[in-house]
Amino acid sequence: MRTDEIPPLANPARPPLNHPWRMPVRDIQSTPRKVKKIPPELRRKRFDLSKEPSFLRRILGRIREDSQFVRTLVQAAFVLLCIWIGIEFAIFLQWGQSGGKTVFVERPPGVEGFLPISALMSLKYWLQTGIINDIHPAGLMILLAIILVAVLLKKAFCGWLCPIGTISESLWMFGQRMFRRNLTPQRWLDCVLRSLKYFLLLFFGLSILGMDVQGLHAFIYSPYNKVADVKMYQFFADITSVALWTIIVLVVGSVAIKGFWCRYLCPYGALLGVLSWLSPLKITRNAATCIDCALCTRACPAGISVHTATRVWSDECMSCYRCVEACPVKNTLGMRLTRRSRPVPAWVFAVLVAGVFAGVTGLAMLTGHWHNSISRQEYLRRIQTIDAPIYQHFRGQVPVYGPNDETPPVR
Repeated sequence: MRTDEIPPLANPARPPLNHPWRMPVRDIQSTPRKVKKIPPELRRKRFDLSKEPSFLRRILGRIREDSQFVRTLVQAAFVLLCIWIGIEFAIFLQWGQSGGKTVFVERPPGVEGFLPISALMSLKYWLQTGIINDIHPAGLMILLAIILVAVLLKKAFCGWLCPIGTISESLWMFGQRMFRRNLTPQRWLDCVLRSLKYFLLLFFGLSILGMDVQGLHAFIYSPYNKVADVKMYQFFADITSVALWTIIVLVVGSVAIKGFWCRYLCPYGALLGVLSWLSPLKITRNAATCIDCALCTRACPAGISVHTATRVWSDECMSCYRCVEACPVKNTLGMRLTRRSRPVPAWVFAVLVAGVFAGVTGLAMLTGHWHNSISRQEYLRRIQTIDAPIYQHFRGQVPVYGPNDETPPVR
């Protein structure tokens, strides 16, 4: 193999981790592929912005040319948004636990984004009755936004917005930096483990599909569901030893294996993966100019064999643009509507992802389907009695509640 047939090495004695010379054979293909020489006119230019005197121009240049810089900005912004929501919610709960004696901060509706089961029930209830419930309306709107992102832009929510996905990615990158590589399960074991998230999705899906309108109505308006966000906060604030060790195992697994939680256990990711097959945008490879260097496959955190595909249909693709960034040949790999359409730049894709999500949630705010109908007095009363049996959830069954917690009549 000639040294001018692939991107040059800064240190030929020790190629970087994302170079095919250091790739395990099973990570790319069992059959070797001859790497072609890159014609000079097709070699992708790498822009050096370090000499640009203006800080603003350097930032704008990186946004235009560096897909991972753009994605990191979007991920960081969404993580900061979630942290801000968490701080507001913690202050709100302190007010409730103090009996209204501390400073009051409005409960942030965005916290309902962390109640996926309630949101799925709200979705089915809405589809069957046409009613957007006023208990966790923001949860339903956030779910609809995530679904729309998946249908239009593949699993972009997982790769660009999801805070758990961002944490998971940071953990495996930390593991790679510390130990110089991540573990790669054997293919048969990887397939078995990947099926777990689909079994979890099937379990939750069948459970919800088996509920009739009255059952959904009873759960949505139950005392338990009204304070489900409070119960979730308590789970982490007063964490049990079993839950703590479970989180530790997940963290260690995420450090060792790329996307451990997202790839093997997240039912939300399984749902979005199925929906992503409908997306018109897909990573597309131009076989005529491809040099078969397999750098795209090596860069893919999901282990997709990008360098052998014409269009990437895999449900594991998170539209992270890592493969596109790794490709050394101009206009060979890109996110496209069709095989012959122009590639969508990463900064445009970022605008689309953020725009779709913000558009749906913004419309919910404008139409009055964002804030719930639970009053400040009711929250104060419920938070004060949060340990009562009526707020427990025994084996998936909501306890029977009395006259003071009657549900409104089914409409």
